[in-house]
Amino acid sequence: MNAITIENAAKHYNGFTLGNLTLNIPQGCVTGLIGENGAGKSTLLRLITGAAFPDAGSITLMDSDRRPLHEVLQEVGVVWDEGCFPSTITPEQLGKMLSGIYRSWQPDVYEHFLDRFQLPRKKGFGKFSRGMKMKLAIAAALSHNAKLLILDEATSGLDPIVRDEILDILYDFMQDETHTILISSHIISDLERLCDYIAFLHQGQLLFCEEKDVLLDRYCIIRGSEEWLNSLGPQAVAARRAGSYGTEALAVRTLLPQNTPYERASLETIMVYLGKEHTK
Repeated sequence: MNAITIENAAKHYNGFTLGNLTLNIPQGCVTGLIGENGAGKSTLLRLITGAAFPDAGSITLMDSDRRPLHEVLQEVGVVWDEGCFPSTITPEQLGKMLSGIYRSWQPDVYEHFLDRFQLPRKKGFGKFSRGMKMKLAIAAALSHNAKLLILDEATSGLDPIVRDEILDILYDFMQDETHTILISSHIISDLERLCDYIAFLHQGQLLFCEEKDVLLDRYCIIRGSEEWLNSLGPQAVAARRAGSYGTEALAVRTLLPQNTPYERASLETIMVYLGKEHTK
């Protein structure tokens, strides 16, 4: 079963087009959404959450094809970059407000997260640090029995200790095999640690969505002369970058001659190489 099913979805803005995207986010997995600034990640998340509407195609959340969307959205937790709460609202006031919005609001869970994150109950949201804002947004998203969690740059700009704490919370959330996370981040190392699948958006187009371990096993980094790289064939060399001391290339490991020396390619390296290769 898919937590999110996207079929030929498109969104047009002045100077930018996202689409036509077809993408399945499987239930019970963590999918990381990567791409350069302006690739369309936030636009896609807005379409998924209903904050914007596609100009074409369709997006189905869980079983929204059989239930009203407003009911399904009760089971979706969303954390936006920088949070989205009024600057004057306090955590105490926020809890009371959300209890009237979500039928499955869990005040004891919310209080637990406020204690765990050491968030002052009577301090205005606008006076919080970025880390505190993200913690409050996550506390709210995880306190109404959500099955699908969508996060937009929730760990970006945070110090390593806070990021590690948030990742631990996400690990705990995924102990339930019916839960699903879709997370976008520029901190690729966080996604490499957390995710089962990686979806790569580039200039509004989906380049791939694949299992993380398959990607990391497929690609590697090799170095050599242009002549030698050309001899390997276009299918073996996915992208290359010339430097002062020779050429470095992203290669498909299984298509290299036996005993070819190579280095492991990180997700960030794969994104950079393939993004440059597909730049218009």
